[in-house]
Amino acid sequence: MIPVNRPIVTNLDAKSVYKVVKDGWISSNGPQIKIFENKFKKFIGKKYGSAVTSGTAALEIALKCINIKKNDEVIIPNFTIISSALAVIKQHAIPIPIDCDLKTWNMDINLFEKSITKKTKAVIATHIYGYPLEMDKIQKICKKKKIFLIEDAAEMLGHKFNRKYCGFYGDISVFSFYANKHITTGEGGMLLTDNKQFFTKIEKLKNLCFGKINRYNHDDIGWNYRFTNLQAAIGISQLRRINSIIKRKQKIGKDYYEKIVKNKNIYIQSPYYNNLRNVYWVVGILIKNKKMTASELQKKLLKKGIDTRLFFWPMNKQTILKKMKFKFKKNYKNSEYISKYGLYLPSGLGTTKKEINFVVNNINKILK
Repeated sequence: MIPVNRPIVTNLDAKSVYKVVKDGWISSNGPQIKIFENKFKKFIGKKYGSAVTSGTAALEIALKCINIKKNDEVIIPNFTIISSALAVIKQHAIPIPIDCDLKTWNMDINLFEKSITKKTKAVIATHIYGYPLEMDKIQKICKKKKIFLIEDAAEMLGHKFNRKYCGFYGDISVFSFYANKHITTGEGGMLLTDNKQFFTKIEKLKNLCFGKINRYNHDDIGWNYRFTNLQAAIGISQLRRINSIIKRKQKIGKDYYEKIVKNKNIYIQSPYYNNLRNVYWVVGILIKNKKMTASELQKKLLKKGIDTRLFFWPMNKQTILKKMKFKFKKNYKNSEYISKYGLYLPSGLGTTKKEINFVVNNINKILK
């Protein structure tokens, strides 16, 4: 079986974790956490960093931090993981999904601007799969309309837009360190900001909002979303090689592109599109002409020992959101099409050239 993701954990990563275990610093109180937060924020170029249990936790904290309230509207991509919608709903606010662009698969910026109302308080601007969002345009719109910008750079760590790392642009930016991300701590996430008041609130919210005078007299509703020293140790070790990780991901993506691009039945994103460079967090393909669904292709590839993942299922098609009777717009044709006919291929850091050739040969035979 060729797995869809095979992370690389080096001997140095293992030694870093072993040292922490040997020293006894395994919980959420440990020196490696602050070291990791400091190194991470400096790498991206932000003033403050706070590590948490996951990227989803980071989104929830970010929205409460900016004081999102009941019936406020928060714009999110329609084509994304459900975490964005859930984070909004948990604040009793209203998610407003925006359809995606067919080429980049990111949120359509023109539709984003048109969807802003008097009730709009924030946007979760999520970089999806490969190309970064045009954050300069989004920043300009947010400043003009006076709404908060939450930049979700979970899939873009180490990648740049306009010479700044993704995650630099948000009022609050969030990251994930799940096993399939560019660097992994198994689970984990990070919030970055330049706002000291936000940072202070983030630190409280992730740690049950303990009281100042009486620790166990809590002054707000928070979470136990604390990061551990064990996770920080492996995060520090992996962050050291982030540049080589990005080069490796782009090499894998380029290899796939050069071997698939001539197949007229498949759309695969190129290494460059307009002013955007592809990081290839995952290598996705889109079946053209509706020759077969992505689910049908996935089953055929699985019989050959090739693991794949279907694309995100759009928010307007989510069972739970339908049950909650959210009022969606009528037209989400791009994200519906992409979700039905798109999947991504084995493209983890451990994917070999031989495996890439095997995957491509089978895809081209099936979709010839």
